[in-house]
Order: sequence, then structure tokens, then C-alpha cells
Amino acid sequence: MSMDYVDHWFLMKSPLPLILLTASYLIFVLKLGPKYMETRKPFKLTTFITVYNILQVTYSCALFFIVSICKGLNLISTYGLLSSSCLMETEDSKWNVTAGIYYYFFAKVTELMDTIFFVLRKKYNQVTFLHIYHHSLMMWATWISLKYEPSYGTVFLGTLNSFVHIIMYTYYALSAFPNLTKYLWWKKYITMMQLIQFMCIIVHAAASQFHSGCPPSYTLLMTIMLNAVLFIYLFGQFYVKSYRNTQELKEKKTTSEKCIKRPTDVKVD
Repeated sequence: MSMDYVDHWFLMKSPLPLILLTASYLIFVLKLGPKYMETRKPFKLTTFITVYNILQVTYSCALFFIVSICKGLNLISTYGLLSSSCLMETEDSKWNVTAGIYYYFFAKVTELMDTIFFVLRKKYNQVTFLHIYHHSLMMWATWISLKYEPSYGTVFLGTLNSFVHIIMYTYYALSAFPNLTKYLWWKKYITMMQLIQFMCIIVHAAASQFHSGCPPSYTLLMTIMLNAVLFIYLFGQFYVKSYRNTQELKEKKTTSEKCIKRPTDVKVD
């Protein structure tokens, strides 16, 4: 279900600009960036990154509150989780849905900067397959959906993801200030929210196939389901490696230190 006016929007006429953007992104973060930084000290970029994170929080808030509520796409409304009608019946509803998806797509384009910042700060441990795949896929999946099959299902996905990003980029913005580090104990819960998010997306996608007046095509349905399952697996691995295993190591270290410091009975003549 393609809308003619969508082709006139920035980056939407042809896939070629996005192909060039994706290629440039991958070449920089995997090759040119690390090569350029090889003999240089990491850039701090504290002020720039703080401003960037604040802008991302603001934009995510706008997506969640304006698109999901003010545009009549409220997640808890009659058309919320399971709609028996089609939100693409009128020209106004078509515009609301496509515009909402486009705003979300634009957010995915700007989020490529996350990886570029990692490279410039030499945080190569964060430039993982999960990170690059997630950013690239979300951008392309949103573009394809908007171009060929805009639907309420993808708006649900976008608004839910935008809510998670409000929390995530708030964390990133606060983490730029060293004196606030001790208050940022809730990082692991962001990953938990992401896992719950993908589970909700699977349930919503499956339910919309049977209880919606406008079910997604099987191609879109399987794309959403398979990638959500893959993300659950990848983010689950990340959670276990980053938090569960780390916690176990800390507990073992603490136990070991207690054993070393424990006073022993020494007989002094």
C-alpha cells in the first residue's frame, strides 16, 4: 500500500541514497574510522554527545506522545493493541500513519551517529554485531515498510520503541557526567525493557494477523517475528554476558577477598 506523496519525502524516492548511506556507515565504523583513530587519542566529545542525547530524548518523546496520542494512534485507545477496523481507511488516517512512520524512520537514520561516536571515542567493544545489525536493520525495515506497506502494526512497534529510547537516551545523557555515575545503577533494566519490548512486538504482530481488519502481509509478519526472535536471542546473550556473568564474578571476587582477609590463628611463643 504505497502512498504517492511518500516518494517526495527526503530519502524515500529511491533506495539508492539509503544504500549509499548504509555503505558509508559500514565502511567508516568497520574500516576507515578505526584506521583513522589508530594513532590518535580518543575524542572526548562530552558536550556534543550530551546535546545529541538530549535531542534524541526530545525527539523520542515527540514520537511517543505526539504520534501515539495527539494523532489519534493512542496505544490504549479503541484502535490500540488489537483493532477490528482499518486505520488506513481515510486520507487523514493514511497521512497520520505514514507521517508517523516517516518521523520514526528519520530517528533511525540519526541513530547511526551512536556507532560513529563509539569509533571516535575508541569504544570498539561496543561496536558489536548486535549494535551494527540492530541499527542497520531498523533503518531499512522502517524504510521498506513506509515505502511498500505502511500499517498500524509498524506504528505500534515505533511508538513502543520510542518509549524505550526515552529511557535509554536519558541514561546516556546522564552518564556523560561522572558525578552522576553512582546513581546510574539501572542500566541493566534498559536491556530488560528491550527484551520485553520484542516480546510485546511478537504478541502484537501475531494477534493482529487474526484480530485486525488490516492484518499485515505474511512477508511483513514473518520479517517482524523472525527479527524480534533474533533480537531476543542477541539481547538475551548481551544481558547474560554483561550483567549475570559480571555479577557472578563480583560475588566470587568478594568471597575470595574475604577468605584472604580472614584472620588466622597464629601461636606466638
